[in-house]
Amino acid sequence: MINEIKEKIKWKVSNNLVNYEDATIFMENEVENIIQNNSYGTIWLCQHPSVFTAGISAKEKDLMNKKQIPVFHTNRGGQYTYHGPGVQIIYVMLNLKQFFDPNSPDIAKFVNFLEKWIINILSNFKIEGHIRKDRVGIWVENKDKKGYEDKIAAIGIKVKKWVCYHGIALNLNPDLSFFKDIIPCGISEEKFQVTSLAALNKEFNIKDLHEMIKKGFLEQIKEL
Repeated sequence: MINEIKEKIKWKVSNNLVNYEDATIFMENEVENIIQNNSYGTIWLCQHPSVFTAGISAKEKDLMNKKQIPVFHTNRGGQYTYHGPGVQIIYVMLNLKQFFDPNSPDIAKFVNFLEKWIINILSNFKIEGHIRKDRVGIWVENKDKKGYEDKIAAIGIKVKKWVCYHGIALNLNPDLSFFKDIIPCGISEEKFQVTSLAALNKEFNIKDLHEMIKKGFLEQIKEL
């Protein structure tokens, strides 16, 4: 399975900002291609101009300050989040039946796969990421405030006929002030905020990071 995934999955990297609407259209078309067996799957690395996106569980009150940036309601899981320059998006479009073959597809296990994938990427920067059962995403301990934790990556997927899409948003060096205009992922407690590689004083090269993402994906498959 590992060799088949390695050979057949397409990797798409966009170096310029991609409009969120265009990304949505691409994903929906690719999902149909996968369903029709015209594609094995695509993982797309990109960034967007500043937008707020709302998942199927989003509450209007969680958009606290409607700035002059677009707000998109999506069919992914989750609530409100921010995408923009400095947020690395990893769109994952895969047939979960093929991904888990010969075993049965398992959405919870796949989300855990995504979580561990990001945690392993962060380990390259000597960042210890954590999974919290009651809080979606990847969290890091706030070194300045005991008991406080900050989210560094958000996860939200949609599954159609066992084909997944949407995916992961990893904060590299975005303007974190945008997250103060929403209640990210519906978590309003003061001790749970948002952070980034830059806020943690971690330097990165975007090409090297993309290679880490690709390598980390293939390494994590071995753990299935």
